[in-house]
Amino acid sequence: MESFSFYNPTRILFGKGKIEKIGKELKKADLKKCLMIAGGGSIRKNGVYDQVCESLRENHIEWIEAWGVQPNPTVEKVREMITLAKESSVDAILAVGGGSVIDSGKATAVGVFLNDIWNAYTEKEKITRALPIFTVLTISGTGSEMNGNSVLTLSAEKKKWSISSSLLYPRVSIIDPSVQNSLSFQQTVNGAIDAISHILEYIFMNETAIATRAIDAGLIKTIVKMTNRLQEDAKDYVARANLAWSATLALNGISGVGLQGGDWACHSIEHAISAIDPKIAHGEGLGVIFPAWIEYVSEREPDRFSWWVKEVCGEDSVARALRKCRETLKRWGSATNLRELGIRESQLPEIRDLLLTYGPIGEIIRFRAEEIEALLMLAY
Repeated sequence: MESFSFYNPTRILFGKGKIEKIGKELKKADLKKCLMIAGGGSIRKNGVYDQVCESLRENHIEWIEAWGVQPNPTVEKVREMITLAKESSVDAILAVGGGSVIDSGKATAVGVFLNDIWNAYTEKEKITRALPIFTVLTISGTGSEMNGNSVLTLSAEKKKWSISSSLLYPRVSIIDPSVQNSLSFQQTVNGAIDAISHILEYIFMNETAIATRAIDAGLIKTIVKMTNRLQEDAKDYVARANLAWSATLALNGISGVGLQGGDWACHSIEHAISAIDPKIAHGEGLGVIFPAWIEYVSEREPDRFSWWVKEVCGEDSVARALRKCRETLKRWGSATNLRELGIRESQLPEIRDLLLTYGPIGEIIRFRAEEIEALLMLAY
């Protein structure tokens, strides 16, 4: 097993009724005023907003609200929130929503101390300070509630890039799975695929990390099983809770211990696709790219996938395992090729060229222009 460093300072409050604790958590940290960041308004409909406001009010925490974060969040919107945070002199960030909202909250927390937040994503400025971050999660999938990562898109240049820092870990994240009952099944599926993809980025790297891969196999099977149950009953709390916790564990560091940092080619490729067309959900895009990537890479290194075929998929060949994966995606109503995502063949060169500006892509195979073209055609 490879040597590794593991770190995670985020405290999780998990379960029904935990949202009412958020104000107390800010008060305990001696914070007085926060910027509450939210998306398009779903938290008003599912009761989360009222619970958060009541908790803040009871604990004498002032707050300013910033709404309008969209899926595939943009640096342009974050710049607006940074300006608001500075003008309002807040001393904390409270992100209430899914991964896009939390990623935007992290970027805002860092950006108040930088000349421009995008400089952190291009590494022109180092991350040395951040406002304390608190989150109330309303959709599981990205794992942003318990990691130090943030992804933003610079719309003008169609660049969807990431940052990572120990300063971006939330102090406290609240996960009440019951509030996710109002999600559409497609939203649930997108989060499930994203979580599975986080694990898949790691598990093909090193066969000696036996303990970690055993955890990862269990997480993937649980995510699939719980998503199947939620397809039958969206209010199945046991399924909702186990899916939510599995999605958190999929990218809080545990799933990658001893696995050499992962490969991450598929995430890079999907980032380019959803940068070209921001309407494409990140999880659904990964559901198209990952099977194509496995198919492509396994032709070169078939033995690398033997453990996954047997232990995760319960099959005896890569072809059968991939068929099973794609059948699951179809049953969930998710896309299985780029055409179903709305990508035109004429856009593939643009995706390729955009990827080539991202820097090195992949670890198992380092993708050059011709490999990118071949993979995109396989996914098409």
